[in-house]
Amino acid sequence: MIDFVQSVTMAVSIAQANPNPGVDVDVGTPVGLVGGAVGAFLTTLVVGAILVAIAPGYTERMMAAVLENPVGGFLYGILSLFALGLLTVLLVITIIGILVAIPLILVAYLVWAVGAAVGYLAIADRLVGHTDGWLTPLLVAAVLNGALALTGIGGLISLCVGAAGFGIVLRDALA
Repeated sequence: MIDFVQSVTMAVSIAQANPNPGVDVDVGTPVGLVGGAVGAFLTTLVVGAILVAIAPGYTERMMAAVLENPVGGFLYGILSLFALGLLTVLLVITIIGILVAIPLILVAYLVWAVGAAVGYLAIADRLVGHTDGWLTPLLVAAVLNGALALTGIGGLISLCVGAAGFGIVLRDALA
């Protein structure tokens, strides 16, 4: 009987040490990176296309502002993101503020998407121009955002470009 208990104890110990011997597959990170890159590509492409179709004058004005003052736009955008995050946390803590926090987050995301698209369109316009139409700069902007999102360090650069555009668009909307 003691041998049986020792055998069961040893089997349980081995099973806990390696529950799936021979099976070690981890695809979470690459799938997450690819999904993020596809999302960044599509968001920039769709939001940018809507911007140039509905408000080309506004888009060009915001692109020029991003290129004129990228550091100021970046600082304004980062500080605004920090303030929005803090305000959201404070609203959620109050429980009843959740009713205000959810629309605030949605509006902030929409402004972020517009700002990031403007920032990437400004870069793409510098690279390829838009004299032949907006299709080429839209594709270049979307590819840039998607490619940066696909890499680890590119996410930081993507945050900087998005924050610069977000800051410029937010400052214009609040002015």
